[in-house]
Formats: sequence, structure tokens, C-alpha cells
Amino acid sequence: MTELQANKGRRPEGLDDATVEAVGAVSEALECVERARGDLYSFHQLIGHADLLLGEACDKLRSAGHDAAADRLEAEVVGRNVLYGRWTFQIVEDFDDNYWSIFRQHERDVRDELQGGQRHVFEEEMKERRRTDGRRGHERRP
Repeated sequence: MTELQANKGRRPEGLDDATVEAVGAVSEALECVERARGDLYSFHQLIGHADLLLGEACDKLRSAGHDAAADRLEAEVVGRNVLYGRWTFQIVEDFDDNYWSIFRQHERDVRDELQGGQRHVFEEEMKERRRTDGRRGHERRP
């Protein structure tokens, strides 16, 4: 038994290193998807804000006497779909319903099946290997 296994923390009894590493890789992939989801929500909010700003710009164009330009922008761009038939909220909902939520459930199922539901076993053991025992700022737990 290695020192790491003796101080296994969250590692369920009998769980081998290869399984911990593999489950950690599944979780890492999900973390990348979580970051992408955040970027998708940023895109959603930025496009929505830009559409509102463009509506205000059209009002200013009209106030400055440029009705034709304002009319063109309002008819062609304000409220336009960003993808065929879709505003960004529909893209976000489709992503959440048909990819993100499915991936999250499968990652949870893998953890439940192989690690007794414990999260971040790989990272916890990496922390244990890299920290300096007894050193301020290197505490095992808060």
C-alpha cells in the first residue's frame, strides 16, 4: 500500500489508481463543457444586449433624420435570428436539454458506479501529493 493510498481521503475501499484517473478524466471533460456553457451564456447575453443597443441606435438615427437607415436596420437586423429560426435563448435551451444535462448525468453515473459518488478523488490525491504537511497554506482541509 502506498502512502497515498494509506491517506486515501475520499477514495472508496479497493478502488485502483487507473479507475481514479479514468473517472477524473471524465470529470475533467465535463469541466471543459461547463466552461463552454459559460461562454454560450455570455454569447446569449451579449447578443441580446447588442440587439437592444441596436434598437436604441435606430431611435437615434431616426431622431437625427435618417429614417430610411433606421427602418432598414430595424427590418433586417433588430430581432433577427442568430441561427436559422433561433434566437440565442433557444440555442442555450437546446444545448442544456440535449447535451449538457445528458453529459452531467452520465458523469454523475460514472462517479456513483465507480467511486461511490465521491467527486474529485483524483484531485484530492494530487493535492495530497503536492502539499507540504504542516506548512501554513498547505492544510489538508479548511
